[in-house]
Amino acid sequence: MGGDLADVRLWAGEPEAVHGRFVHRFSRSEPRDSALAYMRGLIAPLQRKNGWTLAEEAGHAGPDRIHRMLNRIEWDADEVLDDVRRYVVDNLGDRNAVLVVDDTGFLKKGIRSAGVQRQYSGTAGRTPGTAGRTENCQVGVFLAYATDRGRTLIDRRLYLPTSWTDDRERCHRAGIDDEVAFETKVAMAKAMVRRAIADRIPFWWVTADAAYGLSKGWRSELERADVFHVMATTRQDTVVTRWAIDHPVHDLFNGLARQKWKRRSCGSGAHGPRIYNWARVEVRPWHRPDRRHWVLARRSVARPQEISYYIAYCPAGTTLDDLIRIAGSRWAIEECFQSAKQECGLDDYQVRRYPGWHRQMTLAVAAHACLTVLRARELDAGKAETDPPSSSTSASPRYDG
Repeated sequence: MGGDLADVRLWAGEPEAVHGRFVHRFSRSEPRDSALAYMRGLIAPLQRKNGWTLAEEAGHAGPDRIHRMLNRIEWDADEVLDDVRRYVVDNLGDRNAVLVVDDTGFLKKGIRSAGVQRQYSGTAGRTPGTAGRTENCQVGVFLAYATDRGRTLIDRRLYLPTSWTDDRERCHRAGIDDEVAFETKVAMAKAMVRRAIADRIPFWWVTADAAYGLSKGWRSELERADVFHVMATTRQDTVVTRWAIDHPVHDLFNGLARQKWKRRSCGSGAHGPRIYNWARVEVRPWHRPDRRHWVLARRSVARPQEISYYIAYCPAGTTLDDLIRIAGSRWAIEECFQSAKQECGLDDYQVRRYPGWHRQMTLAVAAHACLTVLRARELDAGKAETDPPSSSTSASPRYDG
């Protein structure tokens, strides 16, 4: 009984510990207190997590204090996010971590919410593993931090279609400054990874789906910075080989010997291990001797005609199993979206303005990071009870805070 009570106190106290990281960002007590109450409400077992239910959970007479904190009172959400990211690194930091980029949709009615329009979202209102669709929604681009001990979101940006950025009066009504211009989702992904590097977030790999990985410009930028990556791409993508400058990736695997294909799991999914047949072919033969470029193919076991492709830049000693593991880690961000929406109110909000969206997302990210750290500690405690002491070594990272 005493141990259970201690666990409850630890779980109850962690939101306050996260809040303590950024409390100095607020100049007044009301928004400081409201931010903590909001975070506590986001991780509380409430069926809905809107202004009214969160206000009731906080003991407020109505949602006005929370609405003021999100929409009116001045505070810098990016500065708070910096503090949350440092909390994640201090508790989950891993030199072998993977940065994962993806976007997710937030279904909305009407036309006033910043960035809303009918647009495609790969994750709007769906379960992982099924096709996306076109909906009236907002789309946010996110960066996840994935380690063996846990994965959580560490950056977020609201995508603004040209229907918004070309209409400055509409932007002004939604709190979007004139300095905010149109950016592609790939440009947002680039900026978030650059920010992670500038902030000395420790990581070893970057991965993303084909919507981002198809960008040769981004892959080239990552390579110039010597950032290792495994990026999904399409069968029409081309690479440099000994035989052609623009060699289609799907042609590389025609006639490949059967023994070159290896059946491997790339991690556990909702229905068990994700098992495929994998192969790789080296490309870009003229490069520095301690680096390699590969095209990785993932073929369905049940439907061999279904093949997905990845472009990899990595150290010379990287094995096929290493590349498969990184390719599989991309699903970590889908798991983050699912858990953050179900447990932390990531998509259950009532803000329309551009600053309010980033504030809501920042506090939801903080709440999700809190839960991720708590679960990592539980996992550590369980391992400490069952595992003997061991030591391990790993290569020195290029990005290590």
